[in-house]
Amino acid sequence: MLVSVAVLQLLVALAFVSIPVVRHRFGDSAKVNAEAELTRQGVPVSVLEENKLSFDASGHETAAPATVAVIMAVLAALNLAGSPWGEVLTWIFQPLVLIGNALILYSQLTAAKSVRSAFARKGDPMLARIDVPTLLRAAESGFPSWVPILQNVRHTVVFAGSALALAILIIL
Repeated sequence: MLVSVAVLQLLVALAFVSIPVVRHRFGDSAKVNAEAELTRQGVPVSVLEENKLSFDASGHETAAPATVAVIMAVLAALNLAGSPWGEVLTWIFQPLVLIGNALILYSQLTAAKSVRSAFARKGDPMLARIDVPTLLRAAESGFPSWVPILQNVRHTVVFAGSALALAILIIL
C-alpha cells in the first residue's frame, strides 16, 4: 500500500512542477500581450515591473512549487523504501500540500480582485485606471488554450492524490 502512496506523491510532485514549466515556456508571450493591453489602455508598461507583476516562472513562481515537488519526491522515496519516517512525514506534509493547493486555487480565482486591491493600496491614479480583468485576460491569451485544462488537471491530481494518499494511510 505504501507503493500506492508513493506513486500518488510522485504524481503530486509532477503536478506541482507542471505550471512553472508552462510559465517558463510561454511567460514572455503573456508579458508581451499584457504590455500591449497596457499600451491600449494608455498606461506605461513599466507598471508591470514596478509592481512586480510577472507572467513567467521567476522567483517564488518556481521556488515554491519546486520545493513542494522535492518534498513529495523525498516522501515517495521514503515510502518506497518502507521507512517509518515516510508515513510520519506524509501525515505532516500531505495535509500542508492540500491546504497550500487550496490557497493557490483561491489566489487564482481572486487574481483580478487581489491585483486591483494591491493597486488601490498604492494610491496611484495611473494604477487605479487599469482595467485589471482585461489586463489579466490579455496576459492569459499568451498561454496555449490547453493551459486552463492543465490547471484543472493539476488541481485534481493534487487534491485527489493527497486525499487518497492520506486515506490509504488510514486503512493501513
